[in-house]
Amino acid sequence: MTESAGPKIAPGDILGWPILKIDYPTDADRIAALLPPGIEPSASANVHLSIYNFPVPDEPEYGVVVSVDADYRGTPGLFALGYGIDQESAIFISRDMNGQPKYPCAITYYRLGASITARCTHQGYTFIEFKGQTTGVAESPEPFAEHEWWVKVSRAVGGAEKAYDFPPHVVKVATTYQTFHQETVEGELVLRESPWDPIAELLPQRGDLSARLWTAMPTSREITLEGALDPDGFWPHSDTIGGSRWPGSSGGPKR
Repeated sequence: MTESAGPKIAPGDILGWPILKIDYPTDADRIAALLPPGIEPSASANVHLSIYNFPVPDEPEYGVVVSVDADYRGTPGLFALGYGIDQESAIFISRDMNGQPKYPCAITYYRLGASITARCTHQGYTFIEFKGQTTGVAESPEPFAEHEWWVKVSRAVGGAEKAYDFPPHVVKVATTYQTFHQETVEGELVLRESPWDPIAELLPQRGDLSARLWTAMPTSREITLEGALDPDGFWPHSDTIGGSRWPGSSGGPKR
């Protein structure tokens, strides 16, 4: 048997699982429609899916991150639409403290040899499905920085129109990553219709996808409260599905 060139972890250890990274292009106007005023579309129009198993803080959290290319004050980054996770204890503190758009989601994600399988299910709807095969080791990039945008906001008690207890502010998540290992993956991504996670409807695939297994660790991570967003302009974006940033006005469940 040929010994794998990949990273070595202790049998059964959840620390060190690779993240399944899937990127695909979509329509620029579809992304623009989901961004609140003050967060701008980037020059590129890509959707980024990250499906993972990682200890948070010390037990496995399976999750899926859906984000899109977006800039804030001229800085390119990613606007997070949702963090679907299977660990309820991390949902509310993350959302209330930092604006991280977490919500409950059932995740299936595993590797068997070269075969990669992932499914994401919320309220009985499987809205993301991926099956693929690894095709080889990819070159690891140099350490790089990534900016992700969240929104911290609290609508006023009682639900008064355009009233907030805490008006919308951008939260910047600045992370520097060191890549240890990457493997390319070829496979098929299926986006299924769901009233809870309308990725198939609002962010359709418009070109070839790329996928990889990415093993990395953050060497630094800073979460900071940035500038305020226009509260009146943000108001239509305050009605969301669950703890995500999918718009409640999409025709699906509102809360």
